[in-house]
Amino acid sequence: MGVWLAIGVVAMALALALTDGESGLRTWWALRDDLRAAQARIERLRGDVAELERDSGGLTGAGETFALERAIREQLVYARKGETLVRLDPPGDSSPRIP
Repeated sequence: MGVWLAIGVVAMALALALTDGESGLRTWWALRDDLRAAQARIERLRGDVAELERDSGGLTGAGETFALERAIREQLVYARKGETLVRLDPPGDSSPRIP
């Protein structure tokens, strides 16, 4: 009888682990997928940082603050307070509204 009771307890625990939405295996699998997605994003961002560091070249010196600021603002499409940012499409791109 004790063996059947132990098997029943283990079966109930397994069923609870499979079906519990708050702390069961489905939640663990979802968290594992979220972790994989976050790690992939981290790797992609590390690649972006490495590319930006390569592109910056010699813009890290103290005398190059204007060039560094300009490069950052162009990359991130930022404008200072009071500035108007005007971006033109490259030649050859036509608007579907204007033939």
